[in-house]
Amino acid sequence: MIKGRKIIAIGLLVAMACSAQTFAASKKKKAKKATAKGTENVAGWTLNKDKPIKFDWYINFSWFARHWGDSEVSKYITEKTGVDVNFIVPAGNEAEKLNAMIAGDALPDLITLGWWEGQVPMMIDSGLVEPLDKLAKDYDPYFFKVVDNDKVGWYTQPDGHIYGYPNASFTPQAYKDYAGKLTSNETFLVRKDMYEALGSPDMTTPEGFVAALEAAKKKFPTINGQPIIPFGTNEFGDIGCSQLQGYLMHFLAISPEKDGKFQNADLGLTENPEYVRWLKAFRKAHEKGLIATDVFVDKRSQIEEKAAQGRYFCMLYQNWDMQAAQNALYERDPNSIYIAVQGPKNSKGDDPTLAGGSIAGWTVTLISKNCKDKARAIQFLTYLISEEGQMDTNFGIPNKHYTMVNGVPTLTPEVKALDSSDKNKQETEIGVQYTYWMLMDTAWQAQFGVEYSPALGQPQLWTRPYVHSFAAYDGLTLPVGSDEALACEDIQRQWGKVLPQLIRAGSEAEFDKILADYNKYKKDHGVDKVIAAQTELMNANKKKLGM
Repeated sequence: MIKGRKIIAIGLLVAMACSAQTFAASKKKKAKKATAKGTENVAGWTLNKDKPIKFDWYINFSWFARHWGDSEVSKYITEKTGVDVNFIVPAGNEAEKLNAMIAGDALPDLITLGWWEGQVPMMIDSGLVEPLDKLAKDYDPYFFKVVDNDKVGWYTQPDGHIYGYPNASFTPQAYKDYAGKLTSNETFLVRKDMYEALGSPDMTTPEGFVAALEAAKKKFPTINGQPIIPFGTNEFGDIGCSQLQGYLMHFLAISPEKDGKFQNADLGLTENPEYVRWLKAFRKAHEKGLIATDVFVDKRSQIEEKAAQGRYFCMLYQNWDMQAAQNALYERDPNSIYIAVQGPKNSKGDDPTLAGGSIAGWTVTLISKNCKDKARAIQFLTYLISEEGQMDTNFGIPNKHYTMVNGVPTLTPEVKALDSSDKNKQETEIGVQYTYWMLMDTAWQAQFGVEYSPALGQPQLWTRPYVHSFAAYDGLTLPVGSDEALACEDIQRQWGKVLPQLIRAGSEAEFDKILADYNKYKKDHGVDKVIAAQTELMNANKKKLGM
């Protein structure tokens, strides 16, 4: 019996020893797979490409329709970095989807959204996202070699940390470095053949604008069997229409500040006589049947489809989003594309002051505290922000998608032709030209003297003389939940209802009544407090920029 116990005891000791060895071997094996840290001189992503990982990346734009792994560029980047990506896109309302993830503490690994969105400070204040600078110090100091210090300074929070890095950001230095090469996205477009057939009418005054719409509808009542849409713009939403707010403000050369106070176009510049003068022009156009119901209800996909059919005579629209439509029109008839011309002007006839790229950029990308591998995430961001990442995402695979011509990366004729003729196919199958725009540096690209296709060049080049920096007015987002923020949101929602009412008003007297009621609503619901708070932020920006 004692002998048997000894045998059992020995067996247990052997088993424990084997178990300990197995655990040690397992631990050693796991240690080998641990993410290698980068250094000040060696980027972390170069050390970990043999360790595959897949990140869930939320893009807060329902229209984004690209996938990772389909295109040659995305496959190339995954092979180079070891990082695969699963894009998550909201099916409907972006705010509802993002708010639900925030409330449920279910944010994915990476998040990209507009810098102005209230969820950005909300996620930061709630500790739901990681400080990028801290992650960089811990896992990839090379990050500090590739980022722009002005951008980092702009996005550094009061706690001394930076949580999101922007795309399409233009610093004051960029305006100096690339003077004369920068463009604006803000354009007044006309269909070239129609416009010229009408004798290239002056549309800079309310009277000329309405008369040109009338002439276009009379001469071209249908386009390929479909009714013409004399005027089009960006989609109307809960808080208005951005192109009939900020864009119109810039075409009318209205300053973002007056008497030292910020003027918020997204609340409607309804006390400004120049702005009201043009709102009345849109009302007159609607009264004459020149603004179709489609304009108030169409979403972006429908607008793009109708633009590709050439159904709009003119548009106050962002030319960047017209690429697919322009290419389709050019393919059918080069004379049917949209060109930029002088649009609405103030009563003095001043040139427009169009917004160039802002220091805030377009979107910011953040890393969630839930991220499955924070080290690899910051290393992947470092790669995308770096010049190598910019070359890959913009130009693609060397000697396959582009070659160097006199020191300038130049797309091959085949890729260039596909990008011009079928943008969607190019982005799906090849993936260059910032198909993956989440961290694109469009100011950096300007150094190469962007070459535009015949279908796309004129609207871009037309804007160059009128480009201005509006950096001091970026990032005026009020603290989430503050009285001022709540008042601002309330007034914006009211403006979202009022703007179409003004345009659809049956008479000028009805217009004046709606406008007066809205101005009273603004006053009664705290617009003065909103403007005071945003003015304070504006002045802080000026100080930060040394203005």
